[in-house]
Formats: sequence, structure tokens, C-alpha cells
Amino acid sequence: MMYSKFALAMFALSCVAPFCHAEQKFAITSASFADNGAIPAQYTLIDDNINLSPQLSWENAPAGTKSFIITCIDPHPVAKNWVHWVIINIPASITTLPENASPKKIPAKALELKNSYGTLGYGGPNPPKGTGIHDYVFTVYALNVSELKAIKSFLSEKQLLQVIGDKIIGQASITGKYGR
Repeated sequence: MMYSKFALAMFALSCVAPFCHAEQKFAITSASFADNGAIPAQYTLIDDNINLSPQLSWENAPAGTKSFIITCIDPHPVAKNWVHWVIINIPASITTLPENASPKKIPAKALELKNSYGTLGYGGPNPPKGTGIHDYVFTVYALNVSELKAIKSFLSEKQLLQVIGDKIIGQASITGKYGR
């Protein structure tokens, strides 16, 4: 059977065309751990570990993004949504945080809030012994405002979501796992 060049070209375009205009999904990644992978010890608060904040990068933020918020929450039933990290007012031009960004390499204008340990900045995983593997969910929120003002120094995840709920235009998450 003989096909014309035009028919073959149209077939090829019909197979590829749906992918040419696909919108890229807002996503967060980490060079420090794989999504649903184990968090290495240097990012934990266990014993004498270094407690480095992990590297995070995000891409394809929604149009209209004026700032970002990063959170790390442990939703394990024992941890009850323990807040490990909250950074607000990250400028829209920033799309990565280097390893060990907390507390000295946070972008200008960004602000770290207290974690559930009661300290400012990143507080790595430190699950109680015998409670199994915990998930640590790192989420980047894209907001339609450039700055959040009059924020308390500590907000639970629920309180934070109440403050930013109507300002969120996108979010992406990556999960790391740790247990002892």
C-alpha cells in the first residue's frame, strides 16, 4: 500500500501535536533525596547529625505567581502535622534553595518562621523511636501576593493554610521518608 507524503506527515503531526502544547506541571524536586525516598542522616536532627536543610528546586510556577512559601510537615499520626520548616515571602524570581540554606542562605526578603521545636528555621526529622517510618512533606506554595504581613512567628500547618488559602494559585510537593 502506498501512502502519500502528505498523509504520512499528517499522521506524524497528529501523534505529536497533543504533546506540543501541553502545559508544564508545577513541580518541586530535591538533589538531597528522591521523591518517596529516604532522607539521608545529614538532614536530620538525630543525635549529632548536622541538620542541614535539603536542597530544593521548583519549576513551572503558575502565571501570576508573586511569591512562594516552603513548608516541611510530618503528617504521621504520632507527629500530628509537626512543622519542621516554614519560609514565607520567597520572591517569585527564586526557584531554588541550596543545601544548608537555613538559616544563613535564605533569599533576601524571605522570612523563616519557628518550627514545632520552637526554633527559627529548619528542624530536621527526629521521630520518636519505634514509631515507624514518617513522611516529611516538602511543599512549595505559589501565591498571588508578593508579601505576607503581620504573620506570627509560629503557625501550625492549619493556621498557615487559613492565612494563605485564598492566595494560593498553585502548589507542588515532594516527600522524603525517615524512621528509627
